[in-house]
Amino acid sequence: MTQYGIRLRETDMQWDEFCTLLSGIMPKTPLGQVVSIRSEEDKETLKTFNDHQRKIRQDWRSKQARLRTEEENELMMKKLEHMFEKAFG
Repeated sequence: MTQYGIRLRETDMQWDEFCTLLSGIMPKTPLGQVVSIRSEEDKETLKTFNDHQRKIRQDWRSKQARLRTEEENELMMKKLEHMFEKAFG
């Protein structure tokens, strides 16, 4: 609504048109802000997040972790262990 002036519940839009509009969403929209928060990886930027932004990011990361398979989680843990080994071992 903010960017395109469209209320999705009041329009009959084709899926491909919706995907096109969604892919062009600007960061200054509410959805764009949430996507930016969820995808932020810069440590300095993360330090500036307020409590609400941290919760958005943590909720997203927790959900993504639940969607991974056990094997994927184990692989990620092995990579993390290896990283700590290199850094502190």
